Order: sequence, then C-alpha cells, then structure tokens
Amino acid sequence: MIYCRPVCPVKQPLTKNVSYFPTAAACERAGYRPCLRCRPETAPFSPAWNGTRTTVERALKLIGEGALDAGTVEQLAARLGVGARHLSRLFAVHVGASPLQTAQTLRIGRAKRLLDETSLPVADVAARAGFGSVRRFNAAFSKLYGRPPSAIRRPAR
Repeated sequence: MIYCRPVCPVKQPLTKNVSYFPTAAACERAGYRPCLRCRPETAPFSPAWNGTRTTVERALKLIGEGALDAGTVEQLAARLGVGARHLSRLFAVHVGASPLQTAQTLRIGRAKRLLDETSLPVADVAARAGFGSVRRFNAAFSKLYGRPPSAIRRPAR
C-alpha cells in the first residue's frame, strides 16, 4: 500500500480504495509506504521534493567540475545514486542531450574561452579544457566550429 500527495501525477485510484490520514507518520504507522514519484514524506522545497530535476542539477554541477573528464557516466551515476541508463534518460528529458554530450559542450566552451582570453599553446588549452588528447580536441572543435582551434584564436592586441 502506498500513500501520495493529492497533486501526485500518477493514475488516480478508485475512490473505494482511498483512505485519508492527517500526517505522513500516520500513513506509515498504518503500513503504507511513501510514493516514489511525489515523495510525500519529504519537506516541501527540499531537494528530494524537487524530484528528478535535482538529480540533473547535481549531475550538471559535477560535470562542470570535471566529473566526466576522467570518469565515466557509470561512475557519475553511482555518485548520484542512480543507474547510468536512468541518468541518460533524465538528461534527455531535462537537458535534451546525453551527459557525455553535455560534458563535451562544456569542454569546448572552456577551450573557446581559453583560446580567446589567453595565449596558451593549443596543447595546453586542450589539457586545461579537459580533453584527453590534442587530436580529440581538434576533432571536436572542428566539428562544432568548422575550423581548427588555431584559426579561431583572436590575434594579440
């Protein structure tokens, strides 16, 4: 038996199968478990109450900190307490791209900033942006911008 919030998006039960309790504790005392979708046992506006969006936000923060530069999607998912497949599905819904595509976009953005703002050699830019090799950096950059990183660099003033 499960208890939910009245606003839970799951299919509504038949009226004859519904019982009302004043608190979540009363539901649990009666043998009900909390719904995994609406999380009625959590306090309003807690991270758990925000549902899957919170998982994606935490993943984006970790990706921004370089979690996928040296790690895998499986390792990232394990840090978040979900499966890799579930994490990929959440990214498809909330971000519109996979975790790896998101990490690649962030890496290329970092590299573009470094090319624009510093005079570092391309190899150093690739390493600082999180690319494993200059070849991969050149391929990813050229695919997005249609030209190599050296052609994008702003001339010195």
